[in-house]
Amino acid sequence: MTRYSLTPIEPLEVEINGAGQYAPAETVEEMVKFLTSQWPDKSKPAFHSALARSIDAMVFAAEPEAARVAFVTAAHEAGMHVLPDDMDELRKAS
Repeated sequence: MTRYSLTPIEPLEVEINGAGQYAPAETVEEMVKFLTSQWPDKSKPAFHSALARSIDAMVFAAEPEAARVAFVTAAHEAGMHVLPDDMDELRKAS
């Protein structure tokens, strides 16, 4: 049986389940799970970039931080917040 190691990232929480409802991700594989199963709009360019960079990080050992940045960009394009990245913005809004 082949075991694959997970690809760690700086932990984040994405507002994937609706306003104010966050789900955590600590690996590229968890980000891919969100992108492929729960993403609200898979037609946007940033979504495709995030998925491609995540696959590159998992399969080709590309930089996982680039996958995380692409994921955050895609989340923003889809209208979702990401913590801790958006903490300053959310504090200003409240």
